[in-house]
Amino acid sequence: MARTTQIKRKHMQIARFCRQYHQLEPVVDFPDGEYLCDASVQETLYEQLFSEDIKNPAPPRYQLRVLKELVKRIEESIEDWDQYGLSDNLYTRLSHLLSLRLPSEADAAQQKCYVTYHLSLLDQNLGVGSYAYKQDPDQPGREEASSASSDEEPHITLLESRNLIAASGTTGLRTWEASLHLGQYLLTHPSLVRGKRVLELGAGTGYVSILCAKYLGAKHVIATDGSDEVVANLPDSLFLNGLQGSDAVQPMELWWGHALVGTEEAQWNGGREVDVVLGADITYDKSVIPALVATVEEVVELFPKVEVVIAATERNRETYESFLSVCEGRGLEVVHAEFPVPPRSEQTGPFYNDLMPIHICQLRRK
Repeated sequence: MARTTQIKRKHMQIARFCRQYHQLEPVVDFPDGEYLCDASVQETLYEQLFSEDIKNPAPPRYQLRVLKELVKRIEESIEDWDQYGLSDNLYTRLSHLLSLRLPSEADAAQQKCYVTYHLSLLDQNLGVGSYAYKQDPDQPGREEASSASSDEEPHITLLESRNLIAASGTTGLRTWEASLHLGQYLLTHPSLVRGKRVLELGAGTGYVSILCAKYLGAKHVIATDGSDEVVANLPDSLFLNGLQGSDAVQPMELWWGHALVGTEEAQWNGGREVDVVLGADITYDKSVIPALVATVEEVVELFPKVEVVIAATERNRETYESFLSVCEGRGLEVVHAEFPVPPRSEQTGPFYNDLMPIHICQLRRK
């Protein structure tokens, strides 16, 4: 029993570290030294994180920062250098990264990078996933790294500008905390979108739309945004997640506050029903809240049975109160679902800030 617990603890730590790395988290939880000195663990970390064969690698500056600290911790964990050592692959990769002429931090911040969010709620082997081990038949009791790929875990990969707000002022070039939290809510309430036609407002990178189309069985998803730059980037997100050429997700530009039905069309979206409206982190700007709520109200008028769920990060109480007030004035009741942000220490992927409340708001006609 004690050995089983120890193995499970090792798997959990390695999985958590790898998932945080793939998500480009600024602070990662390194596995304990007693595991890092193990050659099989080092080889797993190399294959999963630093190998040149990785399909969507982390930016070189990020790789270098994490790998330097990892090698330092490995060396500090080794007491008997006759029994343990540093992986040749990790050492060679570190030497290569140190030899590169890397962009400055300012230039690197302007570049797009691959970010992978692991959907641990869909992983039946929570905390283990593809970071599993197998018994080495030549050495009973010793474990060797599995050759399984991280692609075996449910995940969403996006190309983001994590530190950049576009010149147009859009914030849709990165995935924000409310999208991740709304995704967790949908994963625990899959019937909300399964077999439904979904409209996402302020889709940004497309995280929520992709989740609904690829993993939650939505019948159709319209991923909308008011930024033409963001909408133009959505096909790239669909491609990275195997949805290119699919009819499951339709990118569309939609301006809040503008009439959905114009003079050139008798019915919006060709008269096709919308069953669910989703939105995440779209209440951050007090000045656009009236237009947002006006659009929600129009959708509700067009489709009286529609369900509306908005994940709102409360960065500023006044702004959030403004959202509630505008909804009240438009005759929309806001019902708060009980779904608090889990403590970061308990998160297993995706990872996001637990210091700010994120409200799951269900909007209904009074």
